[in-house]
Formats: sequence, structure tokens, C-alpha cells
Amino acid sequence: MKVGIIGAGNIGCAIAKGLVEYKKLAPSDVYLSRKKNGLLSDHKKVGFTVSDNKTVASECDIIILAVLPGQAKEVILEIKSVLKKGDKILVSVVAAISIKEIATWSENSVPVVRVMPNTAAEYGASMTCIAGLNNETIEVVKELFEPLGQTMVIKEQLMPAATIMAACGIAFFLRFIRAVSQGGIQIGFHADEAGKIAAQTARGAAELLMRTEHHPETEIDRVTTPMGCTIAGLNEMEHFGLSSAMIKGIVKSYSGISDLK
Repeated sequence: MKVGIIGAGNIGCAIAKGLVEYKKLAPSDVYLSRKKNGLLSDHKKVGFTVSDNKTVASECDIIILAVLPGQAKEVILEIKSVLKKGDKILVSVVAAISIKEIATWSENSVPVVRVMPNTAAEYGASMTCIAGLNNETIEVVKELFEPLGQTMVIKEQLMPAATIMAACGIAFFLRFIRAVSQGGIQIGFHADEAGKIAAQTARGAAELLMRTEHHPETEIDRVTTPMGCTIAGLNEMEHFGLSSAMIKGIVKSYSGISDLK
């Protein structure tokens, strides 16, 4: 299998590295392109195949489109003639662009599947949501992304919400970890120590939920005692709108996703 990534920026390169590390694809079987291919020189040095859009689309079985929404139509029109040749799958990581739009631009020449991973794909820890019209094609794409973390097949109308939860969500949780780290500095730790404690504790909290499938409040109850410091801190955070701020941020991001086109 050869996989091509057109628009190999942050998310594209994260997927590429994840495919090599966890899917065990040879770097030479992962083709990369972007507007400024010179920015991919480090990837070329370690064996990735760097080429132009048409070559990527021509040589690969699965083409992952990871360009900006405003660039999607132009790129698909550029590679459309190549997509018609052979048994290929076009995988779109482009936010706010529907399967129907992509199919129209490509003249229905290739099956289209939408995915929304995040940059943790590089370390096998992505949450990747997948939507498509053909179950067989969806399974091929699911098999490709499963080694890069967790996958979930969803309805396409939920893709904007998945973009906020899975992709933007990385930034939301990182900002929360940063805040915890800053609190740790104020109560006595050096910055590197506080950052490590905050990150590992966040990782542990996520692992508890993934392993037990419990509601978060179940695990919270296990570490809160009457008149204890945990419940005192939680209540103080809630008085200042912690949960409300997170929810409002997610809804605000969601309301703006249509503006990406």
C-alpha cells in the first residue's frame, strides 16, 4: 500500500509519521507534497517520498487531502484526471467541506471518505472520526488509522462537531494542562517539574476513563472526601465558571466552523 498526503503541514506530517511508526509503512511508501516542498526536506532525508500533487495522486492507493478548506477545490481539480485511473480512495481531512462537494469537484471519479484526526496521530494517540458513504471503503480507512490511536465511525453531519472535539480539543486540553502547570509553579514547583506532573496526571485521568468506561464523575468521587482539599479546589473552580467556560468555548468554536470555507 502506498499512501499520499497532499498538504503535508502539521496534521499531514503527524499522520505520515504515525503511519511509519505504528502502521509500519515504509517511509518511501508515504508520499508527501505541499505548496513549499522545501519545507519537507527533513522528511525527505529520512526516506519519505516528496513530490508534486499529481505524482502523489498517481502513485498512491490512498490519497489523504490535508489542505486548507479554501485550497481544496483547486487541488482536487488539479488531480482529478489522475484520480480516474486505478482503484483509489480519497480521504479528506479538510474541515467544513462535504463529501458531496468533493465528489462533485472530482466528478465522482473516486470513493471519498472524510476523517478528522488530531496531531497526536504522530504518537499513536489520536482520536480519529471517520465518515463515508460506502462501508467497505470506510473499513479500509479505519484499518489505516486504527494504529494511530482510537477511531470512531460517525455520520457525516457530525463531522463539524468532531472537528471541534477531536482536533480543536487538543488545544483545549493543552491550555488546561498549561493552567494546571502554572498553578503548580505558584505553589512551589519549578516550571519543568510542574509541566511534567500536570501532563502525566492528565494522561492518567484519560487512561482511567478509557480503561473503566466510567463517567468522569465516578472517578472524581473516588478522589474527593468530605471537607477535603480536592472538593474545595473543584468547587472553587466551578464558582469561577470552569465547566461553563469549557462548554462555551466548544460551542463558540463550533459556531465558527462554517466560516472556514
